[in-house]
Amino acid sequence: MTKERTTALTPDADSIRVPAEIRYADELERLRERDERMGAVVPPGWRLSARAVRSFVIGDDTTGVTRKFYGDDPLVDRAVVTLLGRQGLMLVGEPGTAKSMLSELLAAAVCGTSNLTVQGTAGTTEDHVRYSWNYALLLAEGPNERSLVPSPVYQAMQLGAVVRFEEITRAAPEIQDTMVSILSEKQLMVPELGSQARVAARPGFNVIATANLRDRGVNEMSAALKRRFNFETVHPIADREFEIELVGRQLDAELGDQRAEVTVDRPVLDLLVTAFRDLRTGATAEGTTIKRPETVMSTAEAVNVAVAAALEARHLGDGTVTPAQVARQLAGVALKDSAEDAKRLRFYLDTVVRERARRDPSWKVFQSAASQAWR
Repeated sequence: MTKERTTALTPDADSIRVPAEIRYADELERLRERDERMGAVVPPGWRLSARAVRSFVIGDDTTGVTRKFYGDDPLVDRAVVTLLGRQGLMLVGEPGTAKSMLSELLAAAVCGTSNLTVQGTAGTTEDHVRYSWNYALLLAEGPNERSLVPSPVYQAMQLGAVVRFEEITRAAPEIQDTMVSILSEKQLMVPELGSQARVAARPGFNVIATANLRDRGVNEMSAALKRRFNFETVHPIADREFEIELVGRQLDAELGDQRAEVTVDRPVLDLLVTAFRDLRTGATAEGTTIKRPETVMSTAEAVNVAVAAALEARHLGDGTVTPAQVARQLAGVALKDSAEDAKRLRFYLDTVVRERARRDPSWKVFQSAASQAWR
């Protein structure tokens, strides 16, 4: 008997993608209780103290709060301080460096919701940033509060919450610039409701925006808008051993109940991360220089490859992840639609991988499978 499908506007624990405030609700509650017990200073409009927000993101063993963002802890400190002030927070970096995840975690901890989000695309309009209208009500009743449809920014100002603007440089410049007056004046005029009608931001309101460094030049931000943000660069993970450990942890989390059915040996994760780091940085540990592919070779993509290889092993193999499965699944990430990337990967295979295959059986298996898959 199948479970009846229902449509819900609020995701629950059975959803494929659960917001951070639901996924980590117990941890947020423990941090809130600790704030109360210790008499911590909670900024106006915030759910938690600044220290508790920091603990939620980078972990705290004393309260059983897990680390969720792996990277530059001082960056998290600076991000929290920015949100305490009037400036917006702009997170920039290469694709796959967990900018969106960090913005989600910060929003969940600061105001209890990460769902007030504007997604920047070529189709983002001013209505997505300001407000729009229910035209049936507008025709029946004229412009009033019932017929007005507030944007996520509008709602965040009313609630005193954090709004996220993802991929802001993907939106057209004139759409981006609607944020200039909102960030500087902390109010939004609604002239259709009268010359004095406006929504004024409550304490706690702020904006976290993200942008990919590879998107520079798509829609350059104006100087006026840049001045309203503090910029923080989220860098890829520098420590190789730490990246191997992180990919393993994320693999466990992604597989969930299926993890017990899959064996992933440390050397396989080592090979996977090494290949990604080679292609991401354009240089190997042996000193060989290679051309980096245009496609994203981030830690997040390495996790995706690990998960795909594990699922192949679980459902189509004997349950043990091999370098061959890694090679086959990596092709789906590294080989998109660029002929130049295909040439670069073949060069990597014919030089770096071939040399390693002479010394290491794991790389030999990887080379054999990649020779078939990387065409």
